[in-house]
Amino acid sequence: MSNEFKLKQVKLLHTAVWAVMVAAILQIIYSGWTGHISPFTYGAFGLMAFEGLALWYGKGACPLTPVARQYSDSQKANFDIYLPEWVAKWNKEIFGTLLAVGVAMVLWRLFY
Repeated sequence: MSNEFKLKQVKLLHTAVWAVMVAAILQIIYSGWTGHISPFTYGAFGLMAFEGLALWYGKGACPLTPVARQYSDSQKANFDIYLPEWVAKWNKEIFGTLLAVGVAMVLWRLFY
C-alpha cells in the first residue's frame, strides 16, 4: 500500500470521527435550545469528555494526527482531515465555542 493510500484512509477515519463529534456538539446545543434533555444529550457529553481526554493525551492534537504525519510532510492544517483548511486551522476555537455555548444552555435548562 502506498503512503498516499494510507493517508487517505487516516483522513477518512479522522473526518468520520470529527463528524460524530460535531454531531454530539449539535445534540448538546439542540438540547439546550429546546430543553429536551435526553439520554442522547448525556451520551453527547460522554463523547465530549472522551474527546477532551484524547486531546489532552495528544497535547492538543488529535491522536490520529501523528499517524497521518507518518505518510505526509505537508504543513497545511488540513493535511490529515477532509475539511477546508480554514476550518481545520480554527477547528478547536470554532467548535470549542459552540460546545461551551451548548453546555451553558443545557446547564441553564437543568438548574433554572
